[in-house]
Amino acid sequence: MTKGKISAKLLAATILMVAYQGLAVAQMPQQQPDAKAFKLGNLDIVALHDAQFVLPNDGKVFGLDHRPAEVADLLKAAGAPTDTITLSVDALLVKSDRHLVLIDTGVGGALQGSLAKAGYRADAVDEILITHSHPDHVGGLVLDGKLAFPNATIRMSEAEWSFAKANEKLTPIVKVIEDRVKTFKPGGEVAPGITSVALSGHTPGHVGYQIVSGKERLFDIGDTVHSSIISLAEPDWGVSFDADKPEAEQNRVKTLSTLAKNKERIFAPHFPFPGVGYISAEGDHFSWTANDKAE
Repeated sequence: MTKGKISAKLLAATILMVAYQGLAVAQMPQQQPDAKAFKLGNLDIVALHDAQFVLPNDGKVFGLDHRPAEVADLLKAAGAPTDTITLSVDALLVKSDRHLVLIDTGVGGALQGSLAKAGYRADAVDEILITHSHPDHVGGLVLDGKLAFPNATIRMSEAEWSFAKANEKLTPIVKVIEDRVKTFKPGGEVAPGITSVALSGHTPGHVGYQIVSGKERLFDIGDTVHSSIISLAEPDWGVSFDADKPEAEQNRVKTLSTLAKNKERIFAPHFPFPGVGYISAEGDHFSWTANDKAE
């Protein structure tokens, strides 16, 4: 695929996401494939880079009911630019003896290239687990009007699949994938060693995935958090991405508190790539420590 085609695809995906969220236009820089592999017990885990959104700090996305200057103070304290907010878009690959499981698919930007860089083929993926149906998580399911992962069963929660089918902006994706989708009720095992966990507020059926191998654990928390700076410094500030903002804020604080207490390693798909590390509590807010090493 040429760079021109990639750029056009990324632009189309960006427009889809922006139209869906009702946001000011985000920039999407051209991205290079990237993959970061590590071990989790007997499992091979790979964080796969897909894309990156650069959003304006204009009060329309982060810090709802707060001034952009307040958001800028948080960004400045973290050494980040104060006029924009950058979010990575990444996916997680889990390889066991029997399965190759992909959790989320990004917008379909650099994901296929990242998968190839990690040494895997798209047709080898046999299970796809979706945290939720926003376009930056399901856009990569379809490539040139066809299944991007032709041999994979696609799994998402019952409530999320109903939500996706009711969203006319997702109709082109739904039509391609509907025969491959299998739904579940959150709380049970959806693949060997992987259990779905309801994480309320972001979308009607938003879930995370708890991955366990032996004594080691990794929790893909989906879009419970977005910015590694703002979402942790002020977890109770509203985010326009969240459908039920009070519920999402409550879930965010509760989940972050539990993660900090349990010292559980997580994967956050919108944190700086590769998005693997730990949450720590610091008074009434939280901080992020990246850790993508084998343990």
